[in-house]
Amino acid sequence: MDDDGIKSQAGALRSLRLERELRIMEVCGTHTTEFFRTGVRGLFPEKLSLIDGPGCPVCVTPNDYLDRAIEISHVHGVIVATFGDMVKVPSSYSSLGRERAGGLSLEVVYSPLDALELAAARPENQVVFLSVGFETTAPTEAATVLAAAERGIKNFSILCGNKLTPPAVKALLDSGETAIDGFILPGHVSAITGLDPWRFAAEDYGKPCVVAGFEAGDLILGVVTLLRMIDEGRNAVKNAYRRAVRDDGNVRAREIMYRVFEACEANWRGLGIIPGSGLALREEYFEFDAEKRFPVTPPPAREHAGCRCGELLRGLIAPTDCGLFGKACTPENAVGPCMVSSEGPCSAYYLYGGL
Repeated sequence: MDDDGIKSQAGALRSLRLERELRIMEVCGTHTTEFFRTGVRGLFPEKLSLIDGPGCPVCVTPNDYLDRAIEISHVHGVIVATFGDMVKVPSSYSSLGRERAGGLSLEVVYSPLDALELAAARPENQVVFLSVGFETTAPTEAATVLAAAERGIKNFSILCGNKLTPPAVKALLDSGETAIDGFILPGHVSAITGLDPWRFAAEDYGKPCVVAGFEAGDLILGVVTLLRMIDEGRNAVKNAYRRAVRDDGNVRAREIMYRVFEACEANWRGLGIIPGSGLALREEYFEFDAEKRFPVTPPPAREHAGCRCGELLRGLIAPTDCGLFGKACTPENAVGPCMVSSEGPCSAYYLYGGL
């Protein structure tokens, strides 16, 4: 979209007059940040609210996952390889960063392939990669497992924590506790999944959906399109990010993902156990499953007093409704993951002056 197109759409958004209060949910942590950073939230007409959903993979990862990773490292002496966002995320009792200061062997990597190369370079050590993410990253992690098998790298494994986003949205709708008039769907995830996995929201629950991109023009177009669908009573899934998302998604990426992984139940922060919402390694790749290779019994998981991340990820509150926000909980001293992750709603509100 050129500058004139963006100005036209921005004018259309600003001039809308809504007859009733509308609440739309963005299901993507990057959208959370970009709606603030680009200033698009400031264009919203009166009576329009944007609410946060379970769109940040770090945020929805429960404490017991990190508890297990820390225990595996201490009991079995492995090297933990992880993306940087996970280092400061609080576990039940500590964090990877604090444990590193106490001797835990931790390496920050930029991709699972980096973790595999680390294992190849240090054959005397076991390397466990923390496989946390949505459909966007799971194909790369699957390809890394295939590469490890092909190259015969035996000292590499992953701790499965990947999640599938459509089942979480369905669980949210099934709960009925959050008022939602429509969804801004994640562009990166939809580039892999395509549109079909999202159609249930429109067809079964009457919630119109729009796949949107991440630049200002994309965000404005997505919101204007969704509001028009709501006004016209059109319950469908529309692709407003065609330069990056095909309606059928990335078939090859899904083939690789499901060659290595299969759907399983998974525990989501704030949402609990959701059937078919996780990814587990298939039996033929169990040798790369860190949970099976390195059995441990972590201490009972616990939540931190006052942290309301779970309610936030269900769209029940805004970050500023939490009594810890900006006080006891800041990016430098986070109580919950929503303040740590670059895709976390609390982080976005804190950095860009929440509305």
